[in-house]
Amino acid sequence: MAAVAAADPGGSAALTRRRLTILGATGSIGKSTLDLVERNKDAFEIVALTAQSNVSALADAARRTQARLAVIGDKSRYAELQSALAGTPTRTAAGPEAVVAAAAEPADCVMAAIVGAAGLEPTFEAARQGRRLALANKECLVSAGEVFMSAVAAAGTELLPVDSEHSAALQALAGAAPESIEQIILTASGGPFRTWSHEALARATPEEALRHPNWSMGAKISIDSATLMNKGLELIEAFHLFPVKVEQLGVVVHPQSIVHCLVSFADGSVIAQMANPDMRTPIALALSWPQRMTAPTRRLDLAAVGTLNFEAPDESRFPALTIARDALARAGTAPAILSAANEVAVEAFLARRIGFLAIARTVGETLEAAERQGFIKPVGALCDVLAADAEGRRLAHSLLARYV
Repeated sequence: MAAVAAADPGGSAALTRRRLTILGATGSIGKSTLDLVERNKDAFEIVALTAQSNVSALADAARRTQARLAVIGDKSRYAELQSALAGTPTRTAAGPEAVVAAAAEPADCVMAAIVGAAGLEPTFEAARQGRRLALANKECLVSAGEVFMSAVAAAGTELLPVDSEHSAALQALAGAAPESIEQIILTASGGPFRTWSHEALARATPEEALRHPNWSMGAKISIDSATLMNKGLELIEAFHLFPVKVEQLGVVVHPQSIVHCLVSFADGSVIAQMANPDMRTPIALALSWPQRMTAPTRRLDLAAVGTLNFEAPDESRFPALTIARDALARAGTAPAILSAANEVAVEAFLARRIGFLAIARTVGETLEAAERQGFIKPVGALCDVLAADAEGRRLAHSLLARYV
């Protein structure tokens, strides 16, 4: 991964004070980031915080951290934000353009934690600034991997992945020469339905799907974990992040979520990164790199854990993984269409419009329809990605009309 430092020298000396912007400050990753910031107040100065519509949480975070700027994406909530922050030194703004502008504010690090395609433009803007980008938005690499990594390289941006699996891969690779890498193996918990039969999956409810056995996450990523689409998206991300070919990427189901990634090397060695499942661990590394900051996470006790289990994913029951690999192989706009269709299908499942098994089926059928209609084509710029995202949503919505 050329955009990030080659090795982690470790150390726990006092952190260099850094100016930090958090895009998506009220979501799961944003709140975990704020928790670390508030535990290390002397190490961070908050430049800007953004949220889509949660004014109360945004204003509260801005007051606690004395943020210079607070931006609400929903323009209709602007007066509410102004009122909530009246009498404070925090400037306010609203609208999608203001979120993008916040990403361009001078900062040493930007945490890109806006979920979904809505995070594309602000995160691209942050990448263009040529500073550190802690990346938690999947769509930049899934939907726009080629053009995003080109933007990162052109600006000399230091890119640090926040996904636990990619953070683990970065640490396990430790600057290894590309020719020495045999395989990067991402781990999947298997989600709440790992042992469920096909018949039981057909009856699965949103409440059941949201009950992840190990991680506390937002609704979208929790459903993606249940379908294994999350792991498919992470394979696409890893392809763009690390110097490997598609066939060098693998997935293994590991129910305990202790091992986050394994890297095998040409000499037969396998290096794994382990930690208890808590997103504050990879977030802390992204914020403090190349140092390591103290995080309030539960320490790993392998004797107490006792046993670590691994098994191959069952892609007959969880076809989303196969569908994602297929989209990566098709390349061009296919991953953007995959991501867009998945967002639409997950929303429909959460709204009880479709069943659990229809999520992956809808995504696969959307890709096939896109292929037939000539929408899978090369990507040259972000506008191509945005157009493909819109087309993927249109096709997915038209397919979902069958269930209404």
